Amino acid sequence: MSVSTLLSRAILAFAVASLAAVALAGSASAREDERDVPRLVSFGGACANCALSGRKLVGARFMGANFSGAQLVGSDLRGASFVGSTFAGADLTRADLRGASMTGANFMLANFTDAAMAGLEAHAARFMHANLTRADLQSTEMPGADLTYVDGRGAKFAHAEMAGANLAGGRFDRASFVDAEMTGANLTGSGFSGADFKGAELTGATLTGADLAEARNLTQAELEGACADGATRLPAGLSVRRCRGGPPRPPSPPKPPASPAPPAR
Repeated sequence: MSVSTLLSRAILAFAVASLAAVALAGSASAREDERDVPRLVSFGGACANCALSGRKLVGARFMGANFSGAQLVGSDLRGASFVGSTFAGADLTRADLRGASMTGANFMLANFTDAAMAGLEAHAARFMHANLTRADLQSTEMPGADLTYVDGRGAKFAHAEMAGANLAGGRFDRASFVDAEMTGANLTGSGFSGADFKGAELTGATLTGADLAEARNLTQAELEGACADGATRLPAGLSVRRCRGGPPRPPSPPKPPASPAPPAR
């Protein structure tokens, strides 16, 4: 038997054991709610396509875990930690992620439709091609986050910290960026029809090819520190300086999620 096969079986056994422990502990609280999972549960190893929809996972820790394709529809994940974990393609529709931490986590192609994500900490997290339709991301901390090709129609980014974030190639129709900190953000090629930019900070932002023609509450003062190109569309009467050195390169296609490290023995 090869070393890789033994390692894969070890990871799978660890994940199964972790979930069994969760189920055993959860049975003690079944009288309160049969769907409950105790707080401060830790998950490691691999559990792709796990069915955890509707679970109460308040304060749960996902450390180096691989939950690609997991079903977490309507789950309560307030204050959960996803540091260094992979949730590519996971379904978090209507999930409650308020106050959660996603530093360095991978949520490529994940579905956050109607999710509650206010106060989220997502430094350098990856959301490439994710669905953030109508998600509430107010007051989130997302500096350096990768939001390329995101569907953020109707999403709320009000008061969000998005300095250096990459929003290239996305759809943000009717989204709210009220008082958002977007210093140095990349909005290349994205659409913002009906998006609200009241009080947004766009100093150093790149707007090449962005469609802002129907954006709301965008002012000349907000555009003074930004730059664009001939393909940028702005509301009537507004202008912006040309970016020096030409438009930035288009974002690279997302890489497949890396395999998590094996659990310590």
